[in-house]
Amino acid sequence: MLETRPNFNRPDESYALLIKAHEGLSDAESHAMNARLILILMNQIGDHSIIADALSLARKVAAAT
Repeated sequence: MLETRPNFNRPDESYALLIKAHEGLSDAESHAMNARLILILMNQIGDHSIIADALSLARKVAAAT
C-alpha cells in the first residue's frame, strides 16, 4: 500500500538536500538528475504495485494542476 501521509523524519533537511543537489545544473542536467533519482528510489522501493500506484498518483496531481 502506498504511503500518502507525510513520512519524512527530517523533512526540511531532506528538501534542502534536494535543492542543493540541483545547484549549478542546467535545466537538462537537472531533469536528467531527477530521472536518475527516480530510478534509484524505484529500485529501493522494489514493489511494482507501489511504484505503479505512486506513478498514477503523481500523474493525477500533475494533470490537475
